[in-house]
Amino acid sequence: MLDQALKDQVKGIFAGLQNKYTFLISVVPNHPSKAEIRSLLDDVASCSEKLDVQETEGDALSFSILKNGEASRFVFRAVPTGHEFTTLLLAILNQDGIGKNLPDALMADRIKGIHKPIHLKSYISLSCTNCPDVVQALNILSILNPNIQHEIIDGGINKAEAEQLNIQAVPTVYANGEQLHVGRSSLGELLGKIEALSGTEFNTAAAPAKNYDVIVAGGGPAGVSAAIYSARKGFSVALVAEKVGGQVTETVDIENMISVPKTTGSQLSANLKLHLDDYKIDVLENRRVIDIELVDGVKNIETSLGEKLAAPALIIATGASWRKLNVPGESQYIGSGVAFCTHCDGPFYKGKRVAVVGGGNSGLEAAIDLSSIASEVTVLEFMDTLKGDQVLQKKIEGLPNVKVITSAQTLEVLGDGNKVIGMNFKHRNDERIEKLELDGVFVQIGLTANSGVFADLVETNRMGEILIDANCRTSQPGIYAAGDVSQVPYKQIVIAMGEGSKAALSAFDDNIKGVQLGVVDEALANA
Repeated sequence: MLDQALKDQVKGIFAGLQNKYTFLISVVPNHPSKAEIRSLLDDVASCSEKLDVQETEGDALSFSILKNGEASRFVFRAVPTGHEFTTLLLAILNQDGIGKNLPDALMADRIKGIHKPIHLKSYISLSCTNCPDVVQALNILSILNPNIQHEIIDGGINKAEAEQLNIQAVPTVYANGEQLHVGRSSLGELLGKIEALSGTEFNTAAAPAKNYDVIVAGGGPAGVSAAIYSARKGFSVALVAEKVGGQVTETVDIENMISVPKTTGSQLSANLKLHLDDYKIDVLENRRVIDIELVDGVKNIETSLGEKLAAPALIIATGASWRKLNVPGESQYIGSGVAFCTHCDGPFYKGKRVAVVGGGNSGLEAAIDLSSIASEVTVLEFMDTLKGDQVLQKKIEGLPNVKVITSAQTLEVLGDGNKVIGMNFKHRNDERIEKLELDGVFVQIGLTANSGVFADLVETNRMGEILIDANCRTSQPGIYAAGDVSQVPYKQIVIAMGEGSKAALSAFDDNIKGVQLGVVDEALANA
């Protein structure tokens, strides 16, 4: 099942294994995926003398991983190929204490603070690009905390179960029988939701305090660039981020990174993390800045893990998040007909009717993607004309099952209590209200700046973007902003990287000159 080149790579990955692992398969004899799971695990096991495979008869299909004869607290009810193959490898490495995705000591202590039994189920699709991060995070929780169990469930293999729960978006996570989360997420966010459910004995007061020259908030292209440039200038640097890579991790194909003809969001994120490792930077992942206080020019930061960090310079690179419609029914049906990622959730709408709200590049790309899956695709754009690139508009015109409606204001997402059945929108030119009968709604209306925690300290525009001058200085001396969180035009990866580097150089320049200008041009302040 695995070609020789991939086997050679896996052999290298498993070369340092210290413990003995057994894939224990439980499968009904006539299961259609029996041969596939056996072939996959036999091939993986052949890559290390520390691995073997055993098989027992069961009533479905699943496998667990025994470490030195003791069963792990997570079970695969899936054949982890495609995007989940990495999850399979990490399931072994993480149990062996290996892997860059493992949390730092403070985060591990927080995970161990859960003292009530938690049974997690994650429903996934092998075509989902967001699922592996969620599955890997939940596996880590079960590895580090004996009170947590996790089942990884492929909705394609376990169709009846997924249909009974009316799962229409992946990943969908259940905790103790109740829906906990839908969509992409990070280890920190998932743990926070579990803590809210069960409580925690983790004491944030025990978190350390530390001083730096520069604190960078945000781990996307802008934040990583800012951290690296600051470290190269000899500054002591802390990078605080929920996840290194940020919004980039959601991107499937990237073809406009100059000098890199083609890459993926996951690969670029991995490379960003790898580059950070070349420098003495404290990467504080799986947390966010929750409070900031200025004392005599020093920026005192508190993280969501209770850490107290202080520095004379702060670079804000927290990026932006997908905007929501904020209409009745939207939040209620997220995961049951309302979705944000066509790559992940599009396959659930094969032969069904869907709407895409948003006529920019992301909306048109989503419609094109869905046109080969859904029976009907309706694009709703609030403005009088589409905003996407002409090449995308031309492509849309040639798709017979795609309809475009402009001057359309979404009013309400309609459902039957379990799933989406339609939506109401208003024709803005004549105030006429129309109902669309639908099975799904994909929201693609752009981004909103993640500036909330900093809004009382720096000037922002009406969209929440932090105002900066040409050198990334904000209205507050010693605070800089870079990337999508700022008002800089064109939210592109290469631009964010340049802005992050510029912010770091400005902080260095202010430091060596003994001044902190931090004044936004009057014209920008009025934007």
